[in-house]
Amino acid sequence: MIYILCALKCEAQAFVDRYKLDKSKKNETITIVVSGVGKQNMQDAASRVVSEMQNDDTILNIGICGANESFLIGELVDASEHKLTCVDSEVYKCGIYTLVDMESDGFLKATKDVKNSYIFKIVSDHFEPKSITKEFAKSLVFNAIDDINRLLKQKVKK
Repeated sequence: MIYILCALKCEAQAFVDRYKLDKSKKNETITIVVSGVGKQNMQDAASRVVSEMQNDDTILNIGICGANESFLIGELVDASEHKLTCVDSEVYKCGIYTLVDMESDGFLKATKDVKNSYIFKIVSDHFEPKSITKEFAKSLVFNAIDDINRLLKQKVKK
């Protein structure tokens, strides 16, 4: 089973639409969970999922993130290859950070003992979070699904 945890309903909806999932947000291979925004919400949701997982299951945190201008809007980022900073509130025009999200620390705490756990983020803005609409966030995630699948296959093989 692949568990996909998203903070926002619009992020999760991209997977629901792509895989034609029903209201339960799951099928025989995928389960989508919406945690809500923030570290604690993600940690709570991920902890619940981890308690149900089997050894060969995979858990993912997928969502949007802010980034500096060295990243393209829509670019898929593997958090294991880039410094992702987890913040408590939205970040605006800041020279301190490269990539920011609001859930990764909670996910990492809950999944620290899970072999197949990964964080993939899609750059939504250059520290202008108020410019992001639900539809735009959903489209960014939807457009990254094929790349996420390719990246995940590479990682699980290792």
